[in-house]
Amino acid sequence: MVLDKMSEEYEYDGEEVEYYAVRPNKTQIKRDMAVLFALSEEMSELSSAQLKTLELPEIINKAVVEVSGMPHKSARKRLLKFITGQLHKIDVEPILEKLSRIKSQSAHAVREHHIAERWRDRLIAEGNDALSALLDEQPHADRQQLRQLLRNAQKEAEASKPPKSSRLLYRHLKELFKIEGEAEFEDEQDIDLE
Repeated sequence: MVLDKMSEEYEYDGEEVEYYAVRPNKTQIKRDMAVLFALSEEMSELSSAQLKTLELPEIINKAVVEVSGMPHKSARKRLLKFITGQLHKIDVEPILEKLSRIKSQSAHAVREHHIAERWRDRLIAEGNDALSALLDEQPHADRQQLRQLLRNAQKEAEASKPPKSSRLLYRHLKELFKIEGEAEFEDEQDIDLE
């Protein structure tokens, strides 16, 4: 008897369909906002040149520039929350792509720095043997300029003079590896696009 009454109340008569609003998942919203807050903190640590490459809307760009110079106190946190709210209103995928590109470029720069330092130290310590190994690895390098810089750096090291030529050798090596690194980076980007 009770079942008959219940089935009568919930019978579908074909005319009226009730729709219910789907409530947003609060936990998911909090997670999304936490990700955007972390993104706003990460953007606040970028240099002004790197910020320009992100091509942010003007209101967000001004806020990020302002927050980057603030001490870590409550006013900074409020401004970061404001930036988070503004980021929530726009599509952040292009910003995330550009930010990851900036990170990979800085990782390449650190790698090039370490490679150039190791080669400079090895060239000064080992001399012509290391220079031959470098030229085998980098056939497009300028032999004469490298030899001249190496000789001057070795003379400075022997005479305990300030390392002017050593710095010049480092700069030359860094440029040499930077050109190679850019070519590798472009090759990686081409592979990723395919």
